[in-house]
Amino acid sequence: MPVLTRLIPSPLVVDIRPGALDDLACVLADERISHSGRLAVAVSGGSGARLRERISPSMPGATWYEVGGGTLDDAVRLASDIKAGHYDAVVGLGGGKIIDCAKFAAARVGLPLVAVPTNLAHDGLCSPVATLDNDAGRGSYGVPNPIAVVIDLDVIREAPVRFVRAGIGDAVSNISAIADWELANRVKGERIDGLAAAMARQAGEAVLRHPGGIGDNDFLQVLAEALVLSGIAMSVSGDSRPSSGACHEINHAFDLLYPKRAAAHGEQCGLGAAFAMWLRGAHEQSAYMAEVLRRHGLPVLPDEIGFTTDEFVKAVEFAPETRPGRYTILEHLDLNTEQIKDTYTDYVKAIGS
Repeated sequence: MPVLTRLIPSPLVVDIRPGALDDLACVLADERISHSGRLAVAVSGGSGARLRERISPSMPGATWYEVGGGTLDDAVRLASDIKAGHYDAVVGLGGGKIIDCAKFAAARVGLPLVAVPTNLAHDGLCSPVATLDNDAGRGSYGVPNPIAVVIDLDVIREAPVRFVRAGIGDAVSNISAIADWELANRVKGERIDGLAAAMARQAGEAVLRHPGGIGDNDFLQVLAEALVLSGIAMSVSGDSRPSSGACHEINHAFDLLYPKRAAAHGEQCGLGAAFAMWLRGAHEQSAYMAEVLRRHGLPVLPDEIGFTTDEFVKAVEFAPETRPGRYTILEHLDLNTEQIKDTYTDYVKAIGS
């Protein structure tokens, strides 16, 4: 009987622990990613530059490139600079913008990427997508998965606490995204990748159900692992479906309608997920999700991130236009303005202010 299996695109190395950054060079050498130590390291002028002073003595063969921002031009410029050298791999050391630039640049020059995030703001640290600002606004570019992900929990603790909170919102929103995927399967016959769905769902549930908080290493470990698993789930499915549903449509609507006032990605996704769960009639789950988000200091009502009720209703109404072709509870219900207002009123009454 034939043995059938499939190859799963995933990092060769996932190293999540306190002090991991100090062993970066050794890990890359031991795993044969870079025996020579010739690395192109992309850093920001902020946290990345400070960490450069700490680890550069252990990486004498590395060349350091300071990246100005998270635009497509920044990424293309970085790729051009790296192409002039001879390297084993590209290391993205910093926040989401730096890692996305490094992802794009590494793909452009045909080198593996090592992701070393300095915060846990979202699940893009291990996803096959680079999100970059361009002349048309913001674009998503397909790239290979990182060959390694190294997360130093001591470094994560030094990041602004808001970034950790945002990561919690992004991870928890997986639960709503999977519910939307299952809805699309029932109504539209959309195929579900069971492995990708299981990985994303369990990642979200692990964070949602964990009793700890952002000051606990155990909780940070689970959160970091959940964000890595979410990225791998997207690689398994071949798109963002396991981690992006109505929750992310609402997030994108905030970004497009109120670009100068939008909150952090994960903050908006967490709020969107709690409301989307209410929309689909999962009222107990919605209330519990809101309770957990509140416990971690995340918003569950739009006025907690500076938006009025009318602005939120407008965002929910506009949200389906942000992802044409994606079927979620928003497209399924197709609510008008007044219906959204009425449903939101019920949501507020249920979760309290």
